[in-house]
Amino acid sequence: MQTRCADATGPATARTLVPVASATAGPIASSRAPWGLPAFAWRPVGTAVVVLAVVLSVLSTRYGYHRDELYFRLLRPAWGYIDQPPLTPALARWISHVSGDSLFALRIPATLSLLGAVVLVALLARELGGGSGAQALAAWGFGTAATPLIFGHTLLTATLDMAVWAAVLWLVARALLHDPRAWVAAGAVAGVGLYNKLLVVALLGAVVLGLALAGPRHVLTTRWPWIGGLVAVVVGAPNLVYQATHGWPQLSMGSALAADHASDVRIQMWPFQLVALGPPLAVLWIVGLVALWRRPAWRPLRALVIAYPVVLVFTFAGGAQVYYAWGLLGAFLAAGAVVAAGWARTRGRKVAVVALVALNAAGSAAIGLPLIPVSALGSTPIGSINQTARDSVGWPTYVHQVEAVVDTLPAADRAHAVVLTGNYGEAGALSRFGSGLPPVYSGQNALGAYGPPPESATVAVVVEEDAAAPPTWFASCTVAARLDDGVGVDNEEQGAAVQVCRDPRGGWAAAWPHMRHLD
Repeated sequence: MQTRCADATGPATARTLVPVASATAGPIASSRAPWGLPAFAWRPVGTAVVVLAVVLSVLSTRYGYHRDELYFRLLRPAWGYIDQPPLTPALARWISHVSGDSLFALRIPATLSLLGAVVLVALLARELGGGSGAQALAAWGFGTAATPLIFGHTLLTATLDMAVWAAVLWLVARALLHDPRAWVAAGAVAGVGLYNKLLVVALLGAVVLGLALAGPRHVLTTRWPWIGGLVAVVVGAPNLVYQATHGWPQLSMGSALAADHASDVRIQMWPFQLVALGPPLAVLWIVGLVALWRRPAWRPLRALVIAYPVVLVFTFAGGAQVYYAWGLLGAFLAAGAVVAAGWARTRGRKVAVVALVALNAAGSAAIGLPLIPVSALGSTPIGSINQTARDSVGWPTYVHQVEAVVDTLPAADRAHAVVLTGNYGEAGALSRFGSGLPPVYSGQNALGAYGPPPESATVAVVVEEDAAAPPTWFASCTVAARLDDGVGVDNEEQGAAVQVCRDPRGGWAAAWPHMRHLD
């Protein structure tokens, strides 16, 4: 049954959206297009998808594994982990197994996630009445922006979340403008998203608060949003049960991240809003944000404008990561694309808009994609700007250097040796690229549960950025080498000490709890 909200907004929105579509030089909806929306711009959006798919595929194996990808390979199948839900690790482990550890195959889901998000952002522009010009602008603008390119190149939990947030925002907009039943689909997508990151809960909560503050409030008195919420809970129930029965480990992880770098996050999150999609596109999404608040036809979507500062406050209070609110920028970009397409009615204005997106694409590609040869990366500012890039350099070289230290151990020591790493990236790299190494352990995050080493292990080759730390855990330690990637990229491992340590104090059972850490 249609609610009063749908009856009131559906036809009215259709009447107001058709002129907007014609103003953007896009095709007017055919008689079969629902709610008077423009036809979907298959050709320009499809072209963007194909071009991005080719570019990402060609560049997918450059630089190498990211530390998180190496970590995901190590995680044993489970309903969840102390630092994340199970979806991305399960996907990475399965692909690595069936593909014979192909990095190209591992990154296919990242490519698909970006391509899906591109289509969804274009669909959101269509929901707002944007014709082919607006949809093309939204697709090309988002697909060639900085953060989407970074996440589209590497399989991270934030990568899959990019598509989840885009889908939820599109469906929420559809529900508020045209079809309240879309709340159910939004709930289903959010429920699946819970298996990847719990952050989607913050988005849904922010939208509900936005509806309560900015309206249309009567939507909250209808059944559809609550049915959607129930669907989200049911679909995501196993993951939520895991969290509840394990003491909500994600809260512990969030607290650990905040303790580690909350002050930096609370400073950097503000300029990040302007550079997340690239500074030139900041103009476009800010225009879209303002238009979502001011345009009468888009009044039902004011809740999204309120949701943005709510998620920003959540990010500031939590202090865990700077990028938590960036997913909303895609919705604002879609709105800005509709405004810009309507403004660009002359040749000069069209050239200006295209130039803006092209300029942003060039800068974003240079920063977000592995275009610079790895041998030159360390001499450019890109490594310091894009942490994902510098965390993808040097792993095979580091492993060979650790292997060289292990090879110096006498046979008697080798029989009682383990390798202990300070972080999960090092452990993952040794597992992926190492040959003939003793068993590898790490105390970081979920890997800490896979220890301690056996008490028979009296010798440890320790890879640790802080060379002063191991002697507090062992009777003696000697620095045998320092890691060097050979290309001057300053990541966490560059300059880290490789030490040969003996006799853990009090045995591994006593020493291991001090070696475990969340960060």
